Amino acid sequence: MYAHEKKDIGFLIFPGFPMACLTSMIEPLRAANEIVGYEVFRWSLVSEDGGRTEASARVSFEPDKSLCEIDKVDQIYLLSDPSSNFKSSKRSHGHLRKLAKHGAILGAVSGGVFPLARSGLLTGYITSVHWCYEGAFGEEFPELKTSKDVITIDSYRITASGAAAAFDLSLHMIEEAFGADVATEVACWFQHPLVRGQGVSQQKPTFANESTNDMLPSSVRDAVTMFSNHLDDPLNISDVAREVGVSVRQLERLFQKTTGRTPLIYYRSLRMHKARQLLLYSTYSISQIAAAVGYSSSFTLNKNYLEVFGILPREERKKVNMFRVSQEHSGPTS
Repeated sequence: MYAHEKKDIGFLIFPGFPMACLTSMIEPLRAANEIVGYEVFRWSLVSEDGGRTEASARVSFEPDKSLCEIDKVDQIYLLSDPSSNFKSSKRSHGHLRKLAKHGAILGAVSGGVFPLARSGLLTGYITSVHWCYEGAFGEEFPELKTSKDVITIDSYRITASGAAAAFDLSLHMIEEAFGADVATEVACWFQHPLVRGQGVSQQKPTFANESTNDMLPSSVRDAVTMFSNHLDDPLNISDVAREVGVSVRQLERLFQKTTGRTPLIYYRSLRMHKARQLLLYSTYSISQIAAAVGYSSSFTLNKNYLEVFGILPREERKKVNMFRVSQEHSGPTS
């Protein structure tokens, strides 16, 4: 019935990787093989050293092989959290370059874009970055072009912003292999109501109940865009109101109605969320983080951060680091 060339796909998993990103890619591919009665998609789990790897949910996986044991693969996707690094970066980066040189597509899902970018293999390519990582990614890799789309396919590089986007990416691969009917049937199997492809932007929360950016009035949406583009060099609310074509009072009423916050508090929340990204996913000092979100000293950052998150930045970083250490030293689950 179907006679398609087989696709060998590797999933390179790092300690603490989000398990949902793995299952969101594998399950649609498995279902497609089952529907057509023919194994086109084949996959293997890979870790840098071939050793057992524990996901963020404390579930352990036994990889099929180590990275350097892969001689040929059609596509390989990095799955990790943003802080992940290769233990032997020179060797592993070199092997990824070798695979790319021989025609492999290199990809990443969610936090996996960080170790792939650190390898230098995203240079010159556009990368989809999850909105919750965009601040940390932009600070670490200011030279890389990023996209707010859920999926970006740029020649031999493919990036998906998160687990749901990974599911959409697999549907795209299924459609390419078998056509839209099979892809639609797979989506129905999993009650996946909306198939998103390239060019579809991520839906970013707006700190309001049941609201996303595209649901806001145009003046509020434009103001939020201006806020987002000026987190490190804050604008005056009066200047923003003038640019979006309303008075300060009108803007305040619109923000209060649609987000439950004043423009000033909303703006501060955006800055604090970027600060939290940098705190959790970068090695910036507290004073460097303060500068990155437009404060001349860490004092104001500490005050606002405590007000928004209920904890001081230094205390939260210590808490997160202690959790990561406990994860690294805990034995794998059986």
